[in-house]
Amino acid sequence: MNYDETEMTMKVVAAVIEKDGKILVARRKPGLTAGGLWEFPGGKLEKGEAAERCLERELEEELGVRTRVGDFLCSVPFSGALMSFELLVFRTELLSESFKLTDHDELRWLEPAEMDENLFSEPDRPVVRMLAAREPA
Repeated sequence: MNYDETEMTMKVVAAVIEKDGKILVARRKPGLTAGGLWEFPGGKLEKGEAAERCLERELEEELGVRTRVGDFLCSVPFSGALMSFELLVFRTELLSESFKLTDHDELRWLEPAEMDENLFSEPDRPVVRMLAAREPA
């Protein structure tokens, strides 16, 4: 999935990383956009970059981990006061677990039922609802 330069909407990618029925979420550092809120880790697509490659790069930069991006889960259009973008969410597998945080101050493994969508950044809330509504594996 490549960034389309004719498309004016910015693309942002996010990972749903699952282990033992729990999903990895990260809290943004205070002072950053959406600081203090939880999110599914990821980042902005660069022009010409494939979404899957971008997600692997962003997770390495922000969390210090190697990953393998899997299936596309959903797309969330978002329009806010500061920016508008499309969030592309992928199931992602951890290949290493030696975390080194840069943009986040805490990580947690949570079951979907434990996630309070009000504590998540607005673009991530539909993903929280989707995960809570799906059938258990």
